[in-house]
Amino acid sequence: MDARDTELKNELDASLQARRELGEEYESALVDSFLEKVDQRIDGAVERRVRRQMAEQQMVVARGSRSPKPTDSWGDRFGFGIVSLVLAIPLSAIGGGIAHLPGLLVAWAGIVGVNAFQAVRTHPDLFRGRRSRGSSQDSDWEA
Repeated sequence: MDARDTELKNELDASLQARRELGEEYESALVDSFLEKVDQRIDGAVERRVRRQMAEQQMVVARGSRSPKPTDSWGDRFGFGIVSLVLAIPLSAIGGGIAHLPGLLVAWAGIVGVNAFQAVRTHPDLFRGRRSRGSSQDSDWEA
């Protein structure tokens, strides 16, 4: 139990003791006073969390990287790929059935385009090229 928990417990004990001494007519005021202290404690905890999250976001921006998005998770990417492949079957059948090979090519160009767009959206540096390795890393491969 930290100091704030001990302080809150002491406040509750004091409120209960005051209620015993003062009687039921002051019960509402004592409960309101205690709840006000609990509210202040909750507000302080929320405020600390918000400040910490804002500081973390500022660090991400200061480092020049983007903040992670919910679609960056492995499960979302895997799900997108599965849905894309499942939809590729009827699109291929429709495109190939109506326009034969050109229709099939157009359907697959659309499928590849949608997946390429998703890949670039989740990984903006994907098509910017490889970064050159430092000489210390190259020397490991030369031996």
